[in-house]
Amino acid sequence: MKVCMQQPQYMPYIGFFHKLMLSDTCVILDDVQYSKNDFFNRNKIKTAQGWCWLTIPVVAKNTTLIKDVKINNSMSWREKHFKSILSNYKKAPFFDEHINFFESLYKKEWSDLTDLNMGIINYICEQLEISIKFIRSSSLGVLSTKTERLIDICKKLDADTYISGTGAKNYMKDELFKENKIELFYQDFEHPIYDQRFGDFEQFMSAIDLLFNKGHKSIEIIKNSGRGS
Repeated sequence: MKVCMQQPQYMPYIGFFHKLMLSDTCVILDDVQYSKNDFFNRNKIKTAQGWCWLTIPVVAKNTTLIKDVKINNSMSWREKHFKSILSNYKKAPFFDEHINFFESLYKKEWSDLTDLNMGIINYICEQLEISIKFIRSSSLGVLSTKTERLIDICKKLDADTYISGTGAKNYMKDELFKENKIELFYQDFEHPIYDQRFGDFEQFMSAIDLLFNKGHKSIEIIKNSGRGS
């Protein structure tokens, strides 16, 4: 079984879903510390003025675990996010296929950030025909840290392969995977270029940018954007 581990981001970019395509199970790292100005509560969409952040107001400190981060619903963020998506993607080719999901999403008053993020991640996985099992790390009771924690989670799930992002090469203890007979597989992702609205191409937008612009073609675009190595 191939396992990857991801933190629960808000409307993740397409590299997140490329890694899921390489995996059978994804462990959602919800018992690690929340950090401000990361992608847990914000992401980018493209506008006529360039890209912009969509940011969810939260109640959290840097010592708060991600699973405990609450959304600050005293601010009218849901209306703002929906209006931003509506105004910037209403003329995109596949707008009608996806806008109902976002309308329903933002009508609901979410309290837990992770629940909201996983609702969006699950929807995008369905659209990209990604069949994967999600397990929250907080349910596993693994207390080790760093590379040892990755190993322990893989062993607990009887995984024989760990899918890692290339950014982890700088600190990963590769030899520990060999010692524990777990294959370490590095994701090789190259951001694809596709048709967008509003001029020059902007990479690293939320995956919803790809869905609104390319619809069902998004599946092959992501599949062809890299491999595992």
